[in-house]
Amino acid sequence: MVQATELTTPTFLHVGCGMKYKDRTTRGFNTDAWRELRLDIDQKVKPDVVGTMLDMTEIPDGTVAAVYSSHNIEHLYPHEVPIALAEFRRVLKPDGFIVITCPDLQSVCALVAEDKLTETAYSAPSGTITPLDILYGYRPSLAKGNLYMAHRCGFTAKVLIGTLRENGFTTVVSRRRGAPYYDLWALGTLIQNDEKTMRALAAEHFP
Repeated sequence: MVQATELTTPTFLHVGCGMKYKDRTTRGFNTDAWRELRLDIDQKVKPDVVGTMLDMTEIPDGTVAAVYSSHNIEHLYPHEVPIALAEFRRVLKPDGFIVITCPDLQSVCALVAEDKLTETAYSAPSGTITPLDILYGYRPSLAKGNLYMAHRCGFTAKVLIGTLRENGFTTVVSRRRGAPYYDLWALGTLIQNDEKTMRALAAEHFP
């Protein structure tokens, strides 16, 4: 278990880190002011903590200043989302915050409405990404048996903001990015914050 005494520097929990480190998170986290604590289910990526966002028992209550989750929440079933958010809330300090990014179904479905379901939405290092991949998971990965890459739920900005508020994040700001990103960003705090504070946090952590 991570010891609370180890976390003397402000620490952010990098959920579902994969091969990424803090230089591939946000501008705000990618500084000497933050310590990164990496969590992943895959031991091969050498995380600090092996676990899932549904069960982070290795991390004590109220020990991290922030949680960063990039393209993880859409891999959960809808009924699991509140469980993950409860875990995020549990490990956060009272004045902590979360930064979540995930696909934006509203912009993706605009492509579907144009009958572009299997056309290229954007290109990634892994290959061509289509609306079908964004909606249901990257097909080449799924074909290799990596079924954990399937997408089981989805969000629009309105739904993501509402979900965070319903699950204990008092103040939430968000940003939608259309083509070529098709993603949502949201930042939520446990305590009530004014608009100026939230805008400043968003400026540090939103692309």
